[in-house]
Amino acid sequence: MNIEHLKLFVRLAATHNISQAGQELGLSPAVSSSHINKLEEALGVRLVHRTTRKVSLTEEGMAFLPHAEEVLASVEAARAAVGVGDSIPKGTLRITAPASFGRMHLMPVLKTFQEKYPDLVIDLRLTDSIVDLIEGGFDVAIRNAELKDSSLIARKLAVDKRIICASPEYLSKNGKPSKPEDLKEHKFLSLSGLENLLFDGPDGRIHVKPQASFKTDHGEAVRDACVNGMGIALCATWIAYEHMKRGELVEILADYTLVSDAAIWAVYPSSRLLAPKVRVFIDHLADFYGNPPYWDRELA
Repeated sequence: MNIEHLKLFVRLAATHNISQAGQELGLSPAVSSSHINKLEEALGVRLVHRTTRKVSLTEEGMAFLPHAEEVLASVEAARAAVGVGDSIPKGTLRITAPASFGRMHLMPVLKTFQEKYPDLVIDLRLTDSIVDLIEGGFDVAIRNAELKDSSLIARKLAVDKRIICASPEYLSKNGKPSKPEDLKEHKFLSLSGLENLLFDGPDGRIHVKPQASFKTDHGEAVRDACVNGMGIALCATWIAYEHMKRGELVEILADYTLVSDAAIWAVYPSSRLLAPKVRVFIDHLADFYGNPPYWDRELA
């Protein structure tokens, strides 16, 4: 059984795209298709369903996948044992990330990452839509939303801390809330999907749904409206920390903790054989952000 054929099959299982899987291994689409055909002929079963849009594994392909992964892992371990292992990341790393977080906290990482791994080509897509990793052929996604797809694996990169904040200008004109219930008496800037607030306070949990005077689906727009004195807002510290350091925003209701399990995640398709390029990228992000992440350390 040809090891190169197994490598291609495993990457095809992750990308669901023969051309992309072949490209990562330096193969043309025609050669990639031929390799899969030869693997199927050698086994005497069909491993892949082919359509015009993507490929998917057959029942036999799903059963064969963990064994192919195990063979490749064993081969790599054997090569490493005698000092000839080659797991240097190369090829194209396709990433998707939320637009604001990507611009603010992913772009600064990429320079040092590519300096460390010059053979990698970065293909970055910034969008606030939750994209299908398999359908889109992405290797990894950065997300701050709840993971709902059980076919994906998530690694936590950082806590996504949320605070209530306002501009000094707004507070000087409208007063400062002393408890969560006071938010109902103020102009509130609402991010779509985060209208309901739950606090842990000295006397237990408090649920508040402020009446929004401004609504948007963009976190940076909420922050900017808050800086401009339009009202009080719920903001992630990663999006507001620079304005807080400059004194353009101040935290309020600091004695009350927002109840949230929000986090920044690296998400990738389920596979026991994680591509080296994905592994080193996720490790690089985790090291760069730190624990707690640098945007929270700078506010400490």
